[in-house]
Amino acid sequence: QVQLVESGGGLVQAGGSLRLSCAASGRTFSSYIMGWFRQAPGKEREFVTAITRSGGNTDYADSVKGRFTISRDNAKNTVYLQMNSLKPEDTAVYSCAAARGPIYYRGIEYDYWGQGTQVTVSS
Repeated sequence: QVQLVESGGGLVQAGGSLRLSCAASGRTFSSYIMGWFRQAPGKEREFVTAITRSGGNTDYADSVKGRFTISRDNAKNTVYLQMNSLKPEDTAVYSCAAARGPIYYRGIEYDYWGQGTQVTVSS
């Protein structure tokens, strides 16, 4: 069992930056593929980015590529999402998730989810 707790959300002006953190409980954090997802009001949850167990490979949605960066610190059981050049359309609840699957692919099933943190970007 893994518990995930996000932090770092808030209100920021367009063009600004935020850094989200997702802290995981347990001793097996490094065995999970980690992802970030977001859900805006009235919209379905969408994939943002993911990172493999070692952090050696990352994947980004086209909408955030070049602006967002995912990273992880396995010693601290934490995954981060650095968000730069934020746009109003980035406004959403951002959630992290952990997957036990052996190999990463975009549609991998995530087994554990955090409750999310609100990010609001004003124009």
